[in-house]
Amino acid sequence: MSNDQVALIVGATGLSGSYAGRYLKQQGWQVVTLSRGAVDIPWSHRHIAVNLEDATATKAALAAARDVTHVFYCTWSRQANEVENVRVNAAMIKNLFTGLAGAPLRHAALVTGLKHYLGSFDDYAKVKPYTPFLENSPRLPGPNFYYAQEDVLFEAAAQRGFTWSVHRPHTLIGFVIGNAMNMAVTLAVYASICKHTGRPFVFPGSPEQYHAVTDVTDARMLAKQLYWAATTPEAANVPFNVVNGDLFRWTWLWQQIADYFGLAVGDYPGHPTPLEKQMVEAPAIWAEIVAKHGLQDISVDRLASWWHSDADLGRTLECFTDMTNSRTRGFTAYQQTTRSFFDVFDELRAKRIIPA
Repeated sequence: MSNDQVALIVGATGLSGSYAGRYLKQQGWQVVTLSRGAVDIPWSHRHIAVNLEDATATKAALAAARDVTHVFYCTWSRQANEVENVRVNAAMIKNLFTGLAGAPLRHAALVTGLKHYLGSFDDYAKVKPYTPFLENSPRLPGPNFYYAQEDVLFEAAAQRGFTWSVHRPHTLIGFVIGNAMNMAVTLAVYASICKHTGRPFVFPGSPEQYHAVTDVTDARMLAKQLYWAATTPEAANVPFNVVNGDLFRWTWLWQQIADYFGLAVGDYPGHPTPLEKQMVEAPAIWAEIVAKHGLQDISVDRLASWWHSDADLGRTLECFTDMTNSRTRGFTAYQQTTRSFFDVFDELRAKRIIPA
């Protein structure tokens, strides 16, 4: 174990944070975790429970993090509108760096996403960006909490002399329970319900997403890139897109997922059929599935994020990314997208969360 590299994972219970923390521990780092609540994280060397919106509480709690050398900021707080998103999320990351005033920081990484190119929730996809999304694209007009988080990061790095990196994944694929951005688990639950009820396995999104070229980000790829950027001098002070490295169309991948579950693909109706509306009765159906197959008793609302998968699959424009910034600096990791999904499905089955 390296006592010289101490990582603080902010948002340690989410997809990006949990995968990054586990990967850094595998590399011999000490890992300090932070989340709102007191949770038992097996791979954490010590945990800090604090709400970053509370500046006073954050400063007091981070007294236990004065040895931190690297920050991996993997969290955000959704508010009623983008003006509030900007205010709250900028304050959270600012409170963090204020609380770490005495820590010997060398590098801080911020995980954002493709709303950097597509616009905020309030202005989503109102401007059609060039594809693939380029890392040097100018910011869009209007408030965007990703930009506000970046500005706090850049200011703190300039004042204190540590390096930074910004990481922009597409839809994250990985295994975690209770996360609001979890397409693989959501689709596994949807497929399991289709199999149980005999309903057709129909792609629920837009025609544009069904037929367009796209990509996704395996949480393991993001973890590798976060580690690489934190340990590679050439990666200092650079923003990075991060995706698996392959491209696909949902017309093809939907069939692969159907085959995994032994389902026939239902006829696509040519328009979105949102899962949030389709799955109104899902809690009762899921309870039947749990009882029938002796699964872990986890409510469907903790497993599936219908609304978020609807947002990803319902986009009306093409979305895929360019990785020039990291590729030209030596980051060559690659992940096959079918395995991203299938590995999550396998884990869900092995842990008796979905039927085998």
